[in-house]
Amino acid sequence: MKIVVLDGHALNPGDLSWEPLRTIGEVQVFDRTPADQVVACAHDAEIVFTTRTRLSAQILRQLKKTRYIGVLFTGYDVVDVKAARELNIAVTNVPTYATSSTAEFTFALLLELCHHVGLHGEATRAGEWSRSRDFSFWRTPLVELAGKTMGIIGLGRIGQRVAAIALAFEMRVIAADEVRSAVPDWPGFRWCEVDELLTQADVVSLHCPLLPQTQGIINSRSLALMKPSSFLINASRGPLIIEQDLADALNNGRLAGAAVDVLSSEPPAPDNPLLRARNCIVTPHIAWATKEARTRLLNIAIANVRAFLDGHPVNVVN
Repeated sequence: MKIVVLDGHALNPGDLSWEPLRTIGEVQVFDRTPADQVVACAHDAEIVFTTRTRLSAQILRQLKKTRYIGVLFTGYDVVDVKAARELNIAVTNVPTYATSSTAEFTFALLLELCHHVGLHGEATRAGEWSRSRDFSFWRTPLVELAGKTMGIIGLGRIGQRVAAIALAFEMRVIAADEVRSAVPDWPGFRWCEVDELLTQADVVSLHCPLLPQTQGIINSRSLALMKPSSFLINASRGPLIIEQDLADALNNGRLAGAAVDVLSSEPPAPDNPLLRARNCIVTPHIAWATKEARTRLLNIAIANVRAFLDGHPVNVVN
C-alpha cells in the first residue's frame, strides 16, 4: 500500500517520527508539494495525507488509486469533500489534538496585549531600566484581567477551555454560538447573540469554524459595536476577520489592540494591513504547533487510517 504525505514539514520538521505510519504501508513524505505537482506526487497512492495542500475536484479525479485522504488538521476546507464523496474517497480530520495548546496560546496573546512582557524585557536589555531614575517604569498602559468580561464566539472544545482559563483569571464569561451545547455551571456565565457580545465584552476571542455565515464576521460594522478599550483575539481562522477593517479600527483608535495567530492568506503578503497596524500582534499560525499537540495529531491521524482499514472509520467528514 502506497502512502503519500504531501506537506509533512509543517507537522514534522524533524522532531517526530513517521515510523508508526510505515508499519501500515510504503510511505513517501514530501516536505512541501507545489500545486502543479500534486498529481505527479500522489498519482499512485491509495492513502494521501495533506495539511494545507489543496485537493480540488480536478485533482481528485486524477488520483485514480486514492481511497482515503487524511487531513492533518482540524479544518478540512483544503479538500473538496463533495467531490471526494462522489469518487468514494473517505476524508478524515483530526478534531481535538490542539485544544490545550490553542487555549493556552490564546491567553499568551491576551497577556502580551495586557502587559507587553516582550517589549519591557527588550527595553530592560537595552539598558532603559539601568538608566531610569526610578525603581520601576513602563512604556505602555498595563491592564488587569480580573473583573473584565471575556466574550467567546464559538464555544466548542477550544472555546470552553478558554472560558475555563478566563474564569481562573476571575473574568466573567459570555458566549455566542449557533449551537448552544451544555456547558459547566460557570458562575455568571450566559449566552448572548453576537452583537450583544461585541458591545459587552472587554476581550473578544474567536473560536468558531470558518463557514459562509462566519466568514468576515469581524468587519467595520461589528468592530463599531466594540468598546474602544477592548481587545480582539483570533487563534481560529484568518478569514473570520476583514483585515483592512480591523487595521483601520486599530489605527484610528476605535479598538485598544488585537492579536491574531492566523491571517486570510498564509504566509501573508508583505502589504497585509495587520502587519503594520497599531498595537496589533501577529504570530505565524503557531497556536497548534507545540510538540505535544503535534504528537497527538500524528498519533490520531495514524489511528484514523487504521480504523478505516479495519472497516470502522472514525473522524470522517464526508
